[in-house]
Amino acid sequence: MSSPANRKIVIVTAGGRNPQILINAIESHFGDVTVLLEQPESKKLFLKRRIRKLGPITAAGQFATMAASRFGKRLTETRSAEILGDYKADDRENPAIPVIAVDSINTPEAVEQIRAISPAVVFLVSCRMLSVTTLAAMPCPVINFHAGINPQYRGLMGGYWARVENDEANFGATMHLVDAGVDTGGILYQSRMTPSKNDTMHTYPLLQTAASTGIVLSAVEDALSDNLKPLPPNGNSRQWYHPPIWTWLWNGFSRGIW
Repeated sequence: MSSPANRKIVIVTAGGRNPQILINAIESHFGDVTVLLEQPESKKLFLKRRIRKLGPITAAGQFATMAASRFGKRLTETRSAEILGDYKADDRENPAIPVIAVDSINTPEAVEQIRAISPAVVFLVSCRMLSVTTLAAMPCPVINFHAGINPQYRGLMGGYWARVENDEANFGATMHLVDAGVDTGGILYQSRMTPSKNDTMHTYPLLQTAASTGIVLSAVEDALSDNLKPLPPNGNSRQWYHPPIWTWLWNGFSRGIW
């Protein structure tokens, strides 16, 4: 339990536009934020892990989708600007926020940095999963922002898969406690929104993030106030990944879901 006077927040992320939106929202609302910035995982390690878990064909198909999506992002800047404007989201880097570079959250050095800061809450967004050892070493609650509705859309591309599954009522985001599983911790808050016809796999996460700053601030405030009230996940639980290129193209051309 943290001291009532302790309002320090550590944010762990690998960086990017969407995490920056939440970093700025948290810093603007609470102050006293320190960012631990991870080095991105190498594509080689990512591919090896996917091959081990899903097999070489599926992993190669997912990697192809990720590569294709990089080019598609250039075509979505107009829609991205609309989302930022609609939700008054700020994705600009703020040089006033202290940033500590770490190789990975799962290193003794990163754990030492967090314990030295002694925060009241550690907030995760777009970073590696915490190992069991790292999680056990945390001096305070650890909460995570997930761009998907848990437990139905754990893992990656929650908004995309909700659309593919004809389940747009569960297009949204989740704030949850972190445990040893993949987005399996107790639910703190959820938000739902409706994607526009102009949204694609490239803008779903931005929409889910920009529209969810409210639940992020609520969860952080609960942690700072020692008032977290997690609920057990309810519903069918499934972990998702990037769609293989053939699945992505099929849903795009046949159903207009890109």
